[in-house]
Amino acid sequence: MEITPSIRVKDLTRQYGALTAIHKVNFTVNPGEVVGFLGPNGAGKSTTMRILSGIMSATSGSAWVGGICVAQNPHEVKRKIGYMPENNPLPDDMRVVEYLRFRARLKEVPGRKIRATVLEAMEICDLARTARRKIIGTLSKGFRQRVGIADALLGDPEVIIMDEPTIGLDPHQIQGIRKLIDNLRGKHTVILSSHILPEIERSCDRVIIINRGRIVAAGTSTELREEFLPGNRFSLSMEGDASQVIPQLAAKGFEATILESTPLAENRAKLSLRIENDGELGPQLIEALSNQSTFTLHSLAPREPNLEEIFLAATKRSWEETIETKPKITT
Repeated sequence: MEITPSIRVKDLTRQYGALTAIHKVNFTVNPGEVVGFLGPNGAGKSTTMRILSGIMSATSGSAWVGGICVAQNPHEVKRKIGYMPENNPLPDDMRVVEYLRFRARLKEVPGRKIRATVLEAMEICDLARTARRKIIGTLSKGFRQRVGIADALLGDPEVIIMDEPTIGLDPHQIQGIRKLIDNLRGKHTVILSSHILPEIERSCDRVIIINRGRIVAAGTSTELREEFLPGNRFSLSMEGDASQVIPQLAAKGFEATILESTPLAENRAKLSLRIENDGELGPQLIEALSNQSTFTLHSLAPREPNLEEIFLAATKRSWEETIETKPKITT
């Protein structure tokens, strides 16, 4: 039996006059996944999220949430989505429990279930014991974010969309939100729209990268590393003549490139290498670089490119492809 995707987007386009915010965006999110939606400022992240939530209409293209077309049934789609916007607007003069009960009524939670529904959302977001009766205006930024997430959970929606859920939080608050998101995995489909890349890498099963209104990459971190940053990478600490490292590796049959060189102290440096050869390279590299007269190897360790490096490589490629496809002006 074929599983209906929680979210399916086909050729989604939104224009503001002459400005195209997103252009023919396509992606699918399966039930229970936690997916990161990444892009530079102005790339089209929030526009896509608003269209999916039924807040904004698309110029063309289609989107489905839980198999329901957003354009044809926006009110039904809103019942399937819990949305926490970037600015998370909350009334400062209401108590947490009062606000959440008010929001539950707006979301058409049956009256007999409101109390239990609000309590469950507060328990999940660790608000029941710490902030239940507090005035929202007195809460820290981290607790305000928790209230926003609790609001998104009301009504047990299939899809939770969070726009920049950790922006402006300190490390302890970020860790708390991360644990909260982990608790939602498998129970809800979660989309995190953010530009805080380490948090996306820790929290998400897959990543979708948008740049200038177009999807430029999608997949797991491992898949994206293979696509945009192929080859094996190593971090090397050495003393002596760094210019001799590549020739020495070439003499031993390694195809190597220095990606970055960082001085550590007088005559010492840390190098980032890309090696195109396959296999278990660590012992072979140590043997090739040991007992040299022009430099001394101090340490060697494999290094995986992080999501920030993948993001930069994907967006850079999309910029280059855009430049290449622009018509040349002849005089």
